[in-house]
Amino acid sequence: MSDTMVDLSRWQFALTIAFHMTFPAITVGLAIFLAFVYGAYLRTRKPVYLQIFRFWKRIFAVGFALGVVAGTVITFEFGLNWGPFASATGPVIGPIIGMEVVTAFFVEAGFIGVMLYGDGRVKERTVFLATVLVAIGTVLSTTWIIAANSWLQTPAGYKIVDGQFQPSDWWQVVFNPSFGWRFPHMLLGVLISAAWMITGISAYYLARGREQAFARRTLSLALGVLAVLLPFQLDVGDHVAGSYVGPHQLSKLEALEGNWDSTNTGYNLFVIPDMKNGRDKVKVTVPKVGSWIAKDLSGNTPTPGLASTPKDERPNMWPTFWGFRVMFYGSMLMFAAVLTGLVLRLRRRLYSTTWFHRFLVWLTPIGVLAIIGGWVTAETGRQPWVVYGQLRTADGVSHLSTGAVVFSVVGFVLIYLILALTWVAYVVRQVRRGPLPSDLEPTLLPPAEPVAEMGV
Repeated sequence: MSDTMVDLSRWQFALTIAFHMTFPAITVGLAIFLAFVYGAYLRTRKPVYLQIFRFWKRIFAVGFALGVVAGTVITFEFGLNWGPFASATGPVIGPIIGMEVVTAFFVEAGFIGVMLYGDGRVKERTVFLATVLVAIGTVLSTTWIIAANSWLQTPAGYKIVDGQFQPSDWWQVVFNPSFGWRFPHMLLGVLISAAWMITGISAYYLARGREQAFARRTLSLALGVLAVLLPFQLDVGDHVAGSYVGPHQLSKLEALEGNWDSTNTGYNLFVIPDMKNGRDKVKVTVPKVGSWIAKDLSGNTPTPGLASTPKDERPNMWPTFWGFRVMFYGSMLMFAAVLTGLVLRLRRRLYSTTWFHRFLVWLTPIGVLAIIGGWVTAETGRQPWVVYGQLRTADGVSHLSTGAVVFSVVGFVLIYLILALTWVAYVVRQVRRGPLPSDLEPTLLPPAEPVAEMGV
């Protein structure tokens, strides 16, 4: 298999998975948010919660639909572009993906109609129950997808029979060494991503002096969620590196730190690596901080370098290092914004500080960008393995013509670009239109028609 073919197939999968990931990054958290605000409406009967529910329900619906379409494409790619991989890992990955469909997608698909169109047609408690079940379905979907990907990162509970990975212990397959930390890391990530989208759009209305009651309540809720979740996310992320990446994928840790030798005790802020010659052309380091992150306050503990990994097993430092930096620098920016919001709240200036609202508008996509950066780190840092330590990526690619793969890559780029622009245009249109006045009015069920008596 030529390097060009492998690179093209990887690029195609990377583009499709990045596009698909954009929607669960928002809709999983939005589903939980919708369940919360509708429950708050039932408990308090405040019309603003109903207005919030109806506004965000419209944005959720289109994002959910696009996510389903993009996810279906990925399933076909396993068989078309990654046939040897699908054949080798099918006995393990296939049942996990099947469970995702049965326990998650069917729950979401079964109740999303009631959630979206039941308002005024069924009882309010039925709408609430459907919304809760949709939220549970999205969390279950996240669980199974992370379980499948985590098994590729840290395979466990299997035996190899005639070139196939056969499950020998399903408990170890699902709850593999990396799942315990990657699942909460991802779940917190999607909640934070959705909270930032809600924060940014709420801040937009405050900056424009529009929809004040709606904007104040949603901004308060979203910033409150972020203030609680961000510290937990930083702690979980630290455990991901220390409890999973370091012990099980040392080469990934070496690449994301940006060192080649194992003598640097500092933390690299900026690196331009030279993969061919095994060195950094440019490196900006803060002394001793790398040792402090490793829990050695003396500043004498160096971080490992990529040169200690055999050359044919090294991941590409470029995407691994910068994917991690996008996620990490993004988290620092989020933390600073939330801390600023907390100070403004205590000073009773949260809803009147226009420069802060404009700043939050610019931060609207930061959660999605951080999630994509994290996935780039996870996937490129796993290379050159598709099943870490067991199956190389080059051995999992289908033997297709280069022209066919180029055509499909270009086709996917064009189609996804159109879909992405359509999605953005729809969200922008909904935001500019804003919550409707009718969103504040409870929709009453139509009176039951009398049943005619039946005679003999």
